Amino acid sequence: MKYKIKSFDNVYRSDRQSKVRYWFAGITLFLVVILFLPWTQNVKAKGTITTLYQEQRPQDINSPIPGKIMKWWVKEGDFVKKGDTILQISEIKEDYLDPNLVGRTQQQVEAKKGTIIYYQGKIATTVSQIEALNNAKKLKIEQLNNKLRQLDNKLTGERAELQAANNELNLSKDQYDRQQKMFDEGLVSQTQLQQRNLSYQNALAKKIMVENKLAQTQQEVTNVKIEQNSVEQEYTEKISKAEGERFQSMSQIATGQGDVAKLENQVTNYTIRNGMYIILAPQDGQIIQAKKSGIGEIIKDAERIVVIVPTRVNYAVEMFVRPVDLPLINVGQKVRFMFDGFPAIIFSGWPNNSYGTFGGKIVAFENNISINGLFRVMVAEDTKDKKWPPQLKIGSGASGISLLKDVPIWYELWRNINGFPPDYYTLKEPIVKEGDKVKTK
Repeated sequence: MKYKIKSFDNVYRSDRQSKVRYWFAGITLFLVVILFLPWTQNVKAKGTITTLYQEQRPQDINSPIPGKIMKWWVKEGDFVKKGDTILQISEIKEDYLDPNLVGRTQQQVEAKKGTIIYYQGKIATTVSQIEALNNAKKLKIEQLNNKLRQLDNKLTGERAELQAANNELNLSKDQYDRQQKMFDEGLVSQTQLQQRNLSYQNALAKKIMVENKLAQTQQEVTNVKIEQNSVEQEYTEKISKAEGERFQSMSQIATGQGDVAKLENQVTNYTIRNGMYIILAPQDGQIIQAKKSGIGEIIKDAERIVVIVPTRVNYAVEMFVRPVDLPLINVGQKVRFMFDGFPAIIFSGWPNNSYGTFGGKIVAFENNISINGLFRVMVAEDTKDKKWPPQLKIGSGASGISLLKDVPIWYELWRNINGFPPDYYTLKEPIVKEGDKVKTK
């Protein structure tokens, strides 16, 4: 006879059916369901906050010229507006110590301009002189030409007179020859022969006189032609000398104009240099890292004085990815960020559902590897996501998660077990547009 013990039933519950298999089946089903949940593949990278625009990054304010510090108008930490005075310096180079340097150089410019005006007047006088010489030459040549025409007329008359003298001489010679023959025959007297001889001698003398006269006139023609050449040479020499003086004056004018341009350039340079003694803020920002201090310190040209941090910045993140992850990066790809100083709760497989993250979009990446062995990627703020906090500062850290393809959890486990790389987006491009429908490739 068996006794039934109540405590035995309460401890071992032998009279009840076990539910372990139901729990096992439920947990297994739950795990299977989890395996089919979507998992966002991603690439994680570290970065720092910066900006895409060079003018919005911290920049050095340098001294454009060497000088001595006269007065500080700001101190470190001050906020300035564009055009505000930062520093006043004075000149230290001996070439620029004259306080009236611009005025004295301007006087040199005016003096050079006066010299140019003088040479221009000299050129005008030389041109008038050349014109007068040309007119005088023309008149002198015309005078000699008239004299040559007169001599030509005289030569024509003397040639005619010589021809008449020759005719008279020939006639006298014939008469004398006939008279000599008649005298030899005794038909005429000695007196008649002598009279014919006298006529012949007179005709001969007249011919010689006319020939001499003609030769003298021809010599005068030659002398006039020689004088004509002499006049040509004389006036050509005078005109050439005047032309040389004109060209010399033109050369002096060109030299003067060059000197004027050089001096005007110096005036402009001196004027601009006078404006460099006051160093102004190039943009709105905060003054930090003053390298020089006190009054009377010497600064060199192009030496950094202070650093200005712009107050208006369009922030971006500069992050670095491994070479193996670079093929997964595309322009326009979404990125989630965790900024230093801002708490966040991250779910590795569901970055979009994480708390405290901010959205970004890749705008560029470099094709050249950096000295740290990583590739630089620039990420801008995603305007369609919530705005980045205004408390961000350039240089602070950020952790980025580049979002890739959504895959099931089982696929991600299988990929990691086999060591396969993550899948990455293949952007769809529209290729044909028919009405309101767009076919994609």
